[in-house]
Amino acid sequence: MRLIRFGDPGREKPGILLDGIRKDLSAHFSDWDRAFFNGDGISRLRQVVAQHQLPDVPADARWGAPVARPGKVLCIGLNYSDHAKESGMPIPSEPIVFQKAANTVVGPYDHVLIPRKSEKTDWEVELGVVIGKDARYLDSPADSAAYIAGYCVSHDVSERAFQLERGGQWTKGKSCDNFNPLGPSLVTSDEIADVQNLAMTLSVNGERMQQGNTGTMIFDVYFLVHYLSQFMTLEAGDLISTGTPPGVGMGKNPVRYLRAGDEVTLSIEGLGEQRQVCVDA
Repeated sequence: MRLIRFGDPGREKPGILLDGIRKDLSAHFSDWDRAFFNGDGISRLRQVVAQHQLPDVPADARWGAPVARPGKVLCIGLNYSDHAKESGMPIPSEPIVFQKAANTVVGPYDHVLIPRKSEKTDWEVELGVVIGKDARYLDSPADSAAYIAGYCVSHDVSERAFQLERGGQWTKGKSCDNFNPLGPSLVTSDEIADVQNLAMTLSVNGERMQQGNTGTMIFDVYFLVHYLSQFMTLEAGDLISTGTPPGVGMGKNPVRYLRAGDEVTLSIEGLGEQRQVCVDA
């Protein structure tokens, strides 16, 4: 299943992508949110799709993020060894965890907003993991699979000066408006044969910047879900962004950052493609 949402910001409706066509499920479900996932919603969704003729989504309807605003957006820093190297930082012995504000999550084709006074807005293609039911103190990484609803493309946009040069934690360099385009769809975990072998790419104005594979993660998806559950309850609908491969602007020589008018395209094998135009906030 490929879950999508559509409509104006703040008024999105739930749907699915069926044979490449967006279908409207708002007559059957209120949203793809915590209540939906915790209530075995994906199983109910399969039944509805099998039993009903679903209307098409209008062709001109905006693509929203494929899940409702998460309770938490948890991110893993330096989770690819070659990205840690290009950042000049040691390979972590435990996951580096930080949070983005939940309102950074927007649609996959919405604008990236270059913050006021920004000179170092950077790109990061990441595998997003959406939690499928509340998880707390999981016994082992092997248990994690049962708590994952699915996967999506996550763009962890970052302002490096805010993040690294202004003191404190990373949050303020990660939480600017529209700094987490998500989607286009949430692909349920049963459709992904091997989540640790997915090709990832990101281009700016048609020039390839990032190319990697989820197989080079330091800490894999199942380890991360188990690990995080030891510190906090992962709620259904929460988003985990699992790190980025090399090729970020900060690691270029010379460095390169996003400017108004730039177009970013990013994709992950089996999960689809995003595209954003950068505009000044």
